[in-house]
Amino acid sequence: MSSVGLLILFAVLGAFICAKTRSAAGAVVFSLVALVLFIGTPVGQGLPGAIGGLMSAVDQATTPALEGAAGAPADG
Repeated sequence: MSSVGLLILFAVLGAFICAKTRSAAGAVVFSLVALVLFIGTPVGQGLPGAIGGLMSAVDQATTPALEGAAGAPADG
């Protein structure tokens, strides 16, 4: 399991180096690799559920205002 931690560390360092050299594509690729490796660990397995819960809460909060439902705050 420690090798996964080292791979995540190297992916984050690679993203940092690419960002410093202004290579946006390389930084994005290294960041995605680090994210996929992190989600594969026991600590990161709850991350997709947490992001889904956050997006659901934002959707529930913004839908009434976007649809103009009664009880939504009016302009002014």
